[in-house]
Amino acid sequence: MVRKIIRIDEEKCNGCGICATACHEGAIDIIDGKAKLVREHFCDGLGDCLPACPTGAITFEEREAPEYDEAAVKEAQEKKKLLEKMKHMHEGGCPGSRILTMHPKKDTLGNVTMPAQISQLGNWPVQIKLAPVNAPYFDSAKLLIAADCTAYAYANFHQEFIRGKVTLIGCPKLDAVDYSEKLTQIIANNEIQSVTIVRMEVPCCGGIEMAAKKALQASGKFIQWQVVTIGIDGTIKED
Repeated sequence: MVRKIIRIDEEKCNGCGICATACHEGAIDIIDGKAKLVREHFCDGLGDCLPACPTGAITFEEREAPEYDEAAVKEAQEKKKLLEKMKHMHEGGCPGSRILTMHPKKDTLGNVTMPAQISQLGNWPVQIKLAPVNAPYFDSAKLLIAADCTAYAYANFHQEFIRGKVTLIGCPKLDAVDYSEKLTQIIANNEIQSVTIVRMEVPCCGGIEMAAKKALQASGKFIQWQVVTIGIDGTIKED
């Protein structure tokens, strides 16, 4: 249908993001430093974003565009509210599930202290069920999705797998849940660089592998990934 809709002049846009905030429908995103109308069916054509733009990069135009979908907008707004609620719960709720990013300890001279054995864990919480969908440590992260038994079975787990990665663990048999929906949200809503899936060789551990693969596919992103299988004898099994 032909209708009134906004037009963004990328040459005038300075990427300030004010228009994205002013658009209550969520039609605008900032991509590569420029505002873009990424959801045409979210744009109601009322132009709340026009007076907010400091550079005059936004104007109206009449052209072929999808019809404004109020139901989809409301659904997206509810999801956003839920994500914000979850974020605040993790930040200010139970101390055991509060978002933490760990950094190496330093001495008074600023040198990193290196005890004989040092944990490589860089984030908290680590349980998939407790992990927030959005957290600062997910930005440009190399994601490790591991069955919780693997760290006990493989002696050098911290150095070879946790080091330099954001860690999420779970046991589909004990939790009796499908992790795929939660993992899909994490992968889809964050700039994940790669995904490493570490599982045990036991059949029930296939659940965490399948959930991770399903999440990768459902996210719509092309991300480098690998699966590593640990034997109950503590060795890495070759495919």
